[in-house]
Amino acid sequence: MKNKLLGYLVPTRCVGTHTNRAAVYYTTRRVETAFPRSAWEREKISLLLGLALLTALTTTVQAETVFVSLEKDNALAIVDPIEGKLIKTVPIGQRPRGLALSTDNKFLFVATSDDNIIRMLDAETLKELAKLPSGKDPETFALSPNGDKLYVSNEDDSLVTVIDIASKKAIHEIKVGVEPEGITVSPDNQWLISASETTNMVHWIDTKTNAIVENTLVDPRPRAVNFTADSQQLWVTSEMAGTVMVLDVKTKQPIKTIKLAVEGVTFDKIQPVGVVIDKERKRAYIALGPANRVAVINAQSYEIEKVLLVGQRVWNLAFSPDQKRLYTTNGTSNDISIIDLDTQTVTKSVGVGTYPWGVAVKP
Repeated sequence: MKNKLLGYLVPTRCVGTHTNRAAVYYTTRRVETAFPRSAWEREKISLLLGLALLTALTTTVQAETVFVSLEKDNALAIVDPIEGKLIKTVPIGQRPRGLALSTDNKFLFVATSDDNIIRMLDAETLKELAKLPSGKDPETFALSPNGDKLYVSNEDDSLVTVIDIASKKAIHEIKVGVEPEGITVSPDNQWLISASETTNMVHWIDTKTNAIVENTLVDPRPRAVNFTADSQQLWVTSEMAGTVMVLDVKTKQPIKTIKLAVEGVTFDKIQPVGVVIDKERKRAYIALGPANRVAVINAQSYEIEKVLLVGQRVWNLAFSPDQKRLYTTNGTSNDISIIDLDTQTVTKSVGVGTYPWGVAVKP
């Protein structure tokens, strides 16, 4: 019997572009083919086409946007990390530093320190929606896990200001030690931590009462604090001692002090600042300031696994949403570094503007 020609719709992968990110979509094309001679061949082709279509429809490219505060440009840089390029910079206010996204990723909060406010922006359009009263010289702040409050470090006044986001009002001030900077909230929303640089102390603040429950002495000049995802540990970097301390949340006491060292780099250059820990608590990553490195720490054994060379004067770090990449802000080389966490290698640096400091990543 003579074969007949039939048309099959075959999925075809296409790549499009958007102002901020790459996009992948699928269309179909018609392919003429000879009608198979047996029912088995017909069934096999049908199965193969079904699998191809399923693969096409479920394959995606992870797209995200990286926001970077430019302290000396008074601007915000927007980076496409997949393409590895700067999209644009926008004016934002005087001396922007801390950044954070709302829990639903709809809003971006930016501390403009010399304006004494925190700006609330639409995360898509970057239109300013509100100016939040933050107290004097806000540099760093933390968002509550349920997204209803901002906690702001007021370094000059030795205070933490509590902002209710819904009402856009400051509702409380908490007196803490001298020069508070590092600040974070535990993922279970039980503890607010404020680190006082001159007092060399972390303050354990009950989020329900806004009262200090306990104080823990730490190594000199604590700069950044962060909880593990299970809220069981608090990691604290010490800029002057060149250490990171791991505190047990139950006892509020140190269980490990990790001395940071880099071969060929003098001790005075090792000034740890930002710290992040992956959600599985396998590794922690520490920005080492003028050492121009990121230390990779095994979060189970507390051993230094690797040290990665990044840009100059690395300040802060942020994971991609899938934790496949890590982004660092490098203050004096005016760029960010992109680190592939599967291979533990720096894959690219992207120039962003003068003195990048804070970083936040939107999926």
